[in-house]
Amino acid sequence: MSEQVSTMASALPAAAFLVPFAAGAIVLSSRRLPSWFWQGVSVLASAVTLAAGVWMALATVQGIVLTGWGNELRVDALSALLVVVIGGVGFLACVYSLRYVLPGLRARVGAEAAQRRLPVFYGLLLWFIATMVWGCVTNNLIMLFVAVEATTLASGLLVAFYWDRRALEAGYKYLMLLTIGITFALLGCVLIYAQAAATGELGGGQALHISQVRRVAHLFPARTALLTVALLVIGFGTKAGIAPFHPWLPDAHAEAPTPISVLLSGVMIKMAVYALARTTSVFFPSWPQLTVFAVALGSFTMVLGIVVAFTQDDLKRLLAYSSVSQIGYVVAGVGLGTYLGCYGGLFHLVNHAVAKGLLFMCAGAVVYATGARRMSDLGGLASRMPVTSACFVVGALTIAGLPPLSGFMSKLTIYLALARAGLWWAVAIAVLASLLTLAVLVRAASAVFWGAPRAAVATLEAREVPLAMWGPMLILAGVSLLLGLYPRVVFPLVDGAARVLALIGR
Repeated sequence: MSEQVSTMASALPAAAFLVPFAAGAIVLSSRRLPSWFWQGVSVLASAVTLAAGVWMALATVQGIVLTGWGNELRVDALSALLVVVIGGVGFLACVYSLRYVLPGLRARVGAEAAQRRLPVFYGLLLWFIATMVWGCVTNNLIMLFVAVEATTLASGLLVAFYWDRRALEAGYKYLMLLTIGITFALLGCVLIYAQAAATGELGGGQALHISQVRRVAHLFPARTALLTVALLVIGFGTKAGIAPFHPWLPDAHAEAPTPISVLLSGVMIKMAVYALARTTSVFFPSWPQLTVFAVALGSFTMVLGIVVAFTQDDLKRLLAYSSVSQIGYVVAGVGLGTYLGCYGGLFHLVNHAVAKGLLFMCAGAVVYATGARRMSDLGGLASRMPVTSACFVVGALTIAGLPPLSGFMSKLTIYLALARAGLWWAVAIAVLASLLTLAVLVRAASAVFWGAPRAAVATLEAREVPLAMWGPMLILAGVSLLLGLYPRVVFPLVDGAARVLALIGR
């Protein structure tokens, strides 16, 4: 089966990442202006990216593929889905940062230094968003690698932003492991280009275009194709936090400022999964054994992440390891290569972006109110932070896959896809990991919000966070509930994105 699509030249793919990139440059070059200017520019630029993503999504669900720069930029439903997710979570993270970043920065580096470094934060934040969007709209194999590496450079400086010993250690580990890991992806992309050009079927620079490579992938020698897939899995899999390539993730998520943790867990690792899916799925038709490998890798990631999360006392590290586990569901679903598997994996990608962004915002609210993030130092916050506690419960139940929240629908779809493929062992592992996730997050919620207050932290003085912080939390909680009760809201876009991958995989 083939889908009838039409292409249309558009400025939207370029605008989606050039606007936040230019805005970041403006912020970094205007350090003498007041803080409201930097904050306003960041919120406005992220809103433009979200609007561009929604506009492109409306076009792609009608079967239109948007192109730009001589087909160097190309947005189909899959690309549009990722841009909408990045734009939405990025916009809410910018709003959340308005009240979160400056007080925390003052507490750690002093008032004078905080004022100097605030424009650096917002400039890098906008460049982080811009590079992620760029990676999702490019149609060039090498530029895809460059964009993924650019996200590492921008976000690495943000991981180490507090510039103390823990932050510097986390930032160094993050940059070293991801830079080394992503080099394997470069080798994989070069192999794809070399083999595509060697077929003689693609003229000019078409061998660099991802949309053209799938036409000739079946002509690649088997050993070369399998080596290419291995390199891409190591490279982009490291960026995505897939086990066993995940050691950078807990430190980076825990030590970064909370708005950056939201972006790292909510969207950056999803962008890496996108890059992995774009580049490896072209080989699935000729080498179906890769499906079993992808599901096995996803299943291993599910279990390892949540088992290690059980041992964590630091709330942000617990959520980071939970992200490792949940990315396993996305990999298992998308790795099947079937329409149902791709739909479930991509729907879970959306749900995890919403729910994990929500949970990290809640964790940041707890740190903002109490100055602590170790669960053994917390307790009894539900009565003093009712909005935060309610939102945390919604996010936890969504990640665990309980109805009527959105995580239930996406996980159920993945279970059905695995069962239809006859991989019952993977179904059992996925269900077990969900039960463990429920236990881990319920334990965390109970300890932080309903447990007996610990003497180590003055929780009696804690109070609900400002509107700019709990407002984005309520929005994400509402979206999670809406997608659970009425999943047809995102069906056209996720359906189109799943068809893109399923058609590649035929």
